[in-house]
Amino acid sequence: MAAIKWPDSRLGWVLDRIERHYGSPTPPPVAGPFDMILWEVVAYLADDARRGMAFDALRKQVGLTPGKILAAPKTLLCDITRMGGSIAAEERAERLQAAAQLTLDEFGGDLASVLKLPPQRAKKLLMQFPMIGEPGAEKILMFSGVLGVLALESNGLRVLVRLGFGQDRKSYSATYKSIREVTLDELPADCVLLTKAHLLLRQHGQRLCLRNGPVCHACPVNSECRFFPERWGRLKAGGGELRSP
Repeated sequence: MAAIKWPDSRLGWVLDRIERHYGSPTPPPVAGPFDMILWEVVAYLADDARRGMAFDALRKQVGLTPGKILAAPKTLLCDITRMGGSIAAEERAERLQAAAQLTLDEFGGDLASVLKLPPQRAKKLLMQFPMIGEPGAEKILMFSGVLGVLALESNGLRVLVRLGFGQDRKSYSATYKSIREVTLDELPADCVLLTKAHLLLRQHGQRLCLRNGPVCHACPVNSECRFFPERWGRLKAGGGELRSP
């Protein structure tokens, strides 16, 4: 992705440090809202390499249009979704077909038309699709350049909670909304910048700021982290060590 000047804010500083550590992130190989839904549905609990393999198989063996997905044999779709993880492969194949049917029925086969609607209306319509909740719908609109809020997935959300942005609340939805509100003052409503922020925070959550066994001593922003001193103190008290990457 192109070089971006991060804003003069605490989160801008964090993102600059994370980008210096990892380099510029690579966005997923999708073009438009329907591709993004297929990208989410085709795999489950899979890393990017495995998800990319399943998505590429769908592209080559079936096609990425609603008509081609509906015309494909169910067994072929199951074989492809199984590439993206063995859990609920048949159900995910059915969800590919459901997404295709919904796109034909409600959007005339062109889901990109949703981007012409007011963002809040577009978000509600996208949330009708399988496996697309509010964060997923906002991510689609952010990546598409029409909604200037920082949409996050679970890895990026965890990073910002540990860094003290927003509050870790009882539900994922409440935590997400808390953090999103804080970031409105930290980052400008620039979809290119926000998309890059999303990708960097996701990458950091996958590489170092892990849910279990985070590699805190190697983190480029541990000086800003509320979680790091607590974890370091617990490990010292227990005689443990921070593991290497």
